[in-house]
Amino acid sequence: MAYAIQDDMVNRFGEDEVVALTDRSQSGQIDATVLAGALDDASAEIDTYLAGRYTLPLTGTPRFIAGLCCDIARYRLSGSNALLSEAARDRHRDAVRFLELAAAGKITLGEMPNGEPVQPGETIAFRQGTRIFSRDDRGGF
Repeated sequence: MAYAIQDDMVNRFGEDEVVALTDRSQSGQIDATVLAGALDDASAEIDTYLAGRYTLPLTGTPRFIAGLCCDIARYRLSGSNALLSEAARDRHRDAVRFLELAAAGKITLGEMPNGEPVQPGETIAFRQGTRIFSRDDRGGF
């Protein structure tokens, strides 16, 4: 499930840019299949960062995550294309940095569409205990 949809991309970057990023057949229209694939890939990238801290998939999408999804998809669609601008690189870099901080628990994902804060999933607590084995416990070997 993608964290953003075509309308999110158009609202964020404008229809002309989304056409330029997706129109492989030169039809002058947004290629919905190409765009959906990029948004799915961007969502999968987001999940790789969040999987260690949050229960996935997120039920509902925090608005901020939808924006990050669009930024990552735009960067991926630009590729080596002339459309890869410094702004697209910066937005992608900022998105990845945000996800790294969220994964580390230093910032939150904000609110869900219903106004509730996004809750981290089950976490594992590590603790240090006594050693079970040592060199002295070789048992005659």
